[in-house]
Amino acid sequence: MTKRDLLPDVGSVAPDFTLPDDQGSPVRLQDLRGQRVLIYFYSKDMTSGCTRQAQGLRDHYQAFTDREVIVLGISPDPVERHVKFKTEENLPFTLLSDIDHTVSQLYGVWQEKNMYGRKYMGIVRSSFIVDEDGKISHVFFRVQPKKHVDQVLKALDAPRA
Repeated sequence: MTKRDLLPDVGSVAPDFTLPDDQGSPVRLQDLRGQRVLIYFYSKDMTSGCTRQAQGLRDHYQAFTDREVIVLGISPDPVERHVKFKTEENLPFTLLSDIDHTVSQLYGVWQEKNMYGRKYMGIVRSSFIVDEDGKISHVFFRVQPKKHVDQVLKALDAPRA
């Protein structure tokens, strides 16, 4: 079994969740049925790669709204840190706080990582497009921040099966 095998499959119903947003209000995936949603998991607010990824989404946010796609960023950071990150980077989309990693585990992105020989648990940068019916239409595993937006927009523009 590979680490990618832990992720939900394309065509499966996206695992439902409720998490606090960057204002402390609950956001439930189920309530967004009828709309396409990009869920992107990232490690930590205000780190270089995660900031670069968020800036890319910010800079192309109009392309997502033009396609009627809701963008949700999920990390283990607390609401207060999300507020600071969102303000400093002028992010127009919602950030959700998954402090106990419950949702990250549901989506299979909370995995063992290895850096400089040290093993630890963390988020593997990954994204999911959820269609209007609540099913996963695309999975992006081990996302590279610089390529993320282009990959997602290309997938959103692809003909639907």
